[in-house]
Amino acid sequence: MGKFEVMNHPLIQHKLTIIRDKNCGTREFREVVNEIATLLAFEVSRDMPLEDVDVETPEGTAHAKQLSGKKVAVVPILRAGMGMVDGILDLIPAAKVGHIGMYRDEKTFEPHEYFVKLPNDINKRQIFVVDPMLATGGSAIMAIDALVKRGVDESNIKFVCLVAAPEGVKNLRKAHPGLDIFAAALDDHLENGYIVPGLGDAGDRLFGTK
Repeated sequence: MGKFEVMNHPLIQHKLTIIRDKNCGTREFREVVNEIATLLAFEVSRDMPLEDVDVETPEGTAHAKQLSGKKVAVVPILRAGMGMVDGILDLIPAAKVGHIGMYRDEKTFEPHEYFVKLPNDINKRQIFVVDPMLATGGSAIMAIDALVKRGVDESNIKFVCLVAAPEGVKNLRKAHPGLDIFAAALDDHLENGYIVPGLGDAGDRLFGTK
C-alpha cells in the first residue's frame, strides 16, 4: 500500500501561504510555485537509494555516498503541472521530462486525455507525476493509467501536488493503491469541482489566463 504524506516543512508552509493569497500576482505566484516544488522534491527524494563510493579529495580518499538505482523522470499533467517542473529540475537537473495533457470538461469536471509524450526508457525510471492540485483525482488517475499502460509499475511513481482535497486523495488511492502521494496541504473539501479553501485555478494563476 502506498502512502499519503503532507509535507509540513516550515518553508513549504510559509510559501504555500504566499500563493494562497488572492492578491499574489502572476510573477510571484509562478516563482513561489517553483520554490515549493524544489522543496517538495527534496522531501520526496529522501528514500532514493545510495551506494558506497570512494572519491579522491585534495587531502586523501573519502568513503562517500552517491545515488544508485533508477534515474528520475518528471511528468507534469498539462498545463498547470508545468509550473512545478523547473523547481524540481533545479534539484535534479539530469531528470528527463515527459508530458501528459489533460483538459477538464467545465460542466461534468471529467478529465480527457489529449497528449502523451514520454522518455523512451520511462519504465526504467523513478517518476514524479506533478500537478499543483489534487481535486477530484480524475486527472491524476488518468495520468497514472497512461503510465501503467506503457509498462510503468505504479510503485515507481510518486504523485506530488501542492494542495489536495480529501475526495481526491481517496479516489486516487482507491484507483492506484500502490502509489505514494505527497502534498503540501490537505484542504477541507471540494465545492463545484474546486478545492476549498485551495488557491484558485492554479493554471490560470500561473499563466495569467481566465
